[in-house]
Amino acid sequence: MSFSIAGVELDSRFLLGTAGYPSPLILEQAIHASGTQITTVSLKRQVSCAGAQPPAESGQQSYFRLIKESGAHLLPNTAGCHTAAEAVQLAQMAREIFDTNWVKLEVIGDTYTLQPDPFELVTAARELVKLGFEVFPYCTDDLVSCYRLLDAGCRILMPWGAPIGSGLGLVNPNALRTLRERITDVPLIVDAGIGSPADAAQAMEMGFDGVLLNSAVAHAQDPVLMAEAFKLAIDGGRKAYLAGIMAEQDMAVATTPVTGRPFVL
Repeated sequence: MSFSIAGVELDSRFLLGTAGYPSPLILEQAIHASGTQITTVSLKRQVSCAGAQPPAESGQQSYFRLIKESGAHLLPNTAGCHTAAEAVQLAQMAREIFDTNWVKLEVIGDTYTLQPDPFELVTAARELVKLGFEVFPYCTDDLVSCYRLLDAGCRILMPWGAPIGSGLGLVNPNALRTLRERITDVPLIVDAGIGSPADAAQAMEMGFDGVLLNSAVAHAQDPVLMAEAFKLAIDGGRKAYLAGIMAEQDMAVATTPVTGRPFVL
């Protein structure tokens, strides 16, 4: 079940966001229950445009310390950025603060759907790769846009399942299936729009390498139990993909062959 991403070997294929939890304690418990080894954190939550400063401590269990002590790899993101220049600046601040060259690159083109801007995204990705970042781009399921991100130097792609926080699941499975069939040599992580463990299992059954989500766990009635449910669904979906899922067909096929002769056990 292990896989390699950005040169790091991982056992978990579940990437978990850390925003919107009812309390730091529940966040901590959810991270543990999920088994995740990569957690995302919003840069704008921690970084001021006035300059790069270490995240402020608010007691022993501060938000940043909690995430750091979870043992998971930290994946800062550029959520809220609308231009390539803004995203590049924020990523550079994050590298100083969080001591990592990983960045989940988000450049939003539409404030209603939070759909990525494919042009600004490619521009930012190209610049960040030149600056030595490992770029995890949040993108749409458009095949050509994904090709351009690969051309820019990205070694991971994170196409959306649906708009961020919508819970709609995989709204265009055909496009996602095409991505997986055409792009086979880099990890593909379904990011955004996942609403239930069934959605995550569906993505994994299609052959995707992992799932990144936040709201479906953070906003559940019991985030800790939901985190565990997603963990099991992701593991189960991956195993189903490896085992080989039976093909669908329009007619019934008897599970017990009829030989024409009665027999007694």
